Amino acid sequence: MKTKPILLLLIGSMTPLCTLHPQSRDTLHGDEVHPIREVVVTGTRSETDLRHLPMTISVVGRAQIESRRQPSLLPTLAEQVPGLFITGRGLMGYGVSTGAAGQMTLRGIGNGNEAGNPTTGLLVLIDGHPQYMGLMGHPIADAYQSMLADRVEVVRGPASVLYGSNAMGGVINIVTRKMREDGVRTAIRAGYGSYNTLQTEATNRVKAGRFTSVATLSYNRTDGHRRDMAFDQYGGYVKLGYELGEAWDVWADVNVTHFDAENPGTVQAPIYDNDSHITRGMTSFALRNDYGTTSGALSFFYNWGRHKINDGYSAGETPLDYRFNSRDRMLGVSWYQSATLFRGNRLTAGVDYQRFGGKAWNRYIDGQPDRTTADETMDEVAGYVDFRQTLADWLTLDAGIRIDRHSHVGTEWIPQGGLSFRLPRDAQIKAMASKGFRFPTIREMYMFPPQNPDLKPERLMSYELSYSQRLLRGALSYGVALYCIDGENMIMRVPVDGRPMNVNTGKVRNCGVEAEIAWAIDAAWSVSANYSWLHMKYPVVAAPEHKLYAGAHFSRGRWNASTGIQYVRNLYTSVSPDTTDSFVLWNADVSFRLTQWLELFARGENLLAQRYEINAGYPMPKATALGGVNIHF
Repeated sequence: MKTKPILLLLIGSMTPLCTLHPQSRDTLHGDEVHPIREVVVTGTRSETDLRHLPMTISVVGRAQIESRRQPSLLPTLAEQVPGLFITGRGLMGYGVSTGAAGQMTLRGIGNGNEAGNPTTGLLVLIDGHPQYMGLMGHPIADAYQSMLADRVEVVRGPASVLYGSNAMGGVINIVTRKMREDGVRTAIRAGYGSYNTLQTEATNRVKAGRFTSVATLSYNRTDGHRRDMAFDQYGGYVKLGYELGEAWDVWADVNVTHFDAENPGTVQAPIYDNDSHITRGMTSFALRNDYGTTSGALSFFYNWGRHKINDGYSAGETPLDYRFNSRDRMLGVSWYQSATLFRGNRLTAGVDYQRFGGKAWNRYIDGQPDRTTADETMDEVAGYVDFRQTLADWLTLDAGIRIDRHSHVGTEWIPQGGLSFRLPRDAQIKAMASKGFRFPTIREMYMFPPQNPDLKPERLMSYELSYSQRLLRGALSYGVALYCIDGENMIMRVPVDGRPMNVNTGKVRNCGVEAEIAWAIDAAWSVSANYSWLHMKYPVVAAPEHKLYAGAHFSRGRWNASTGIQYVRNLYTSVSPDTTDSFVLWNADVSFRLTQWLELFARGENLLAQRYEINAGYPMPKATALGGVNIHF
């Protein structure tokens, strides 16, 4: 991997700090010179004005999440974030194992080069804590429900300096909900629609002085648009917080979801009795401080999973005499502290430790002894430093580095550096160069016939340049980003001595353009659009060449309505041989408030009744509808 250009950028970024006049902290945080438009936490771990960060970050807020009325966060993110694509196979539910959907790619990075590969190159976080299976190393798409999120922040590009392995292509950080004003708020939503689909959710939020709580329960189900494609899901989330003083607070939460998913196989090759029963859980505890000039947190988290899968059988075959079982876990400790050492400066330092692994086995239904297929545990420890300096009131420099030690693979160094120029008329130019990486998973090293214990980390370098501007006092905003990605050591399944094996032989050569625009026309009307173009020298599944979304929202009196059209062209559903699909999807949503506490809504999806596939062999449903009620008190 060629790291010389970014090392030069790091050195160049640090050199001027002792010779140029630093700015005040007010200038750095925008209290006087620039009014803060949007504060994010994902790019630095501490709350930061988005304009001071060199990376491109998309923020999807609670209002956008609620307007889609989806139990899963992922369909909303796929529409609102340029460059992000997420596979689907039906009306609801992504599933796991054979035939699963929920693969995620960002700028063509995420799930390797083959259909069905899990997402290991794009990291999902909940409040900054990694969410992936200890054995398989990938997120569970059905675990990320809308009920959790206050907002979602997506870093479009490598974030490995702060978040380590799996953040190679970017980060999706789900920031959980909280109550901001004293009182009690309760909301209930229930909807019913096509294919016997039921969606329900109940949320209670409390704030009493220094104490806050959020509790949410949900139940979602569908028969599916194909036979043997039912999906059933139960979920619950509780978060408790307490302010210890003006500068300290503590919080803890727990999230559990269980789902049962059926997979009918492809239309060409049906599968029978392919059922999954999955339970995923997450709990965390954090102690945080914020003194203004310094802030930080010490947090502990534990993720666990229990999986029971019947891989099914094809026509003419004998049903399997065993069921796949696994338990996995991830224990982590994270500490960081961010401080202003002098005016115009912000230094963040942190340490992460993770211990992850699990056990997988085949349980025979005829009474034979269980056969263990994997029983492994690994450790990862890392330290990082990120340094940001504002020079004058128009330039911010950022440089960071991480050293990450894996118990089975070795040590990896990860640098990044960037610039942010603030121009007249609220315009901005950003430049960023960063390294992304991921360590091989237990699955790739020790499970199933392609395993290879000698695998090395995947690595890539990403270079991006972006321009954005806000006009009409912020009512109109637009931006464009250009990027190139150069990667090597990608893990691929290739024949070795006549047998398949995981080998570090793949490459990445991706370049692209992303654009977005939003306009709040008046108090009633707003419109937005985003577009991404991706060129891949080495194509991967679930990464379209073109993706365009355009939407509009209307709100007046008791009425709210939104609609959006998504255009996808040259989406790879297979790369051996190359197979692509293109389609246009039109969705619409309308609601009417009958009383202060009761609202009626209706939603329609794929209203053009398009025939299309995202997973090869899995036709998506035509036009569907769902209606229901929202109750608030």
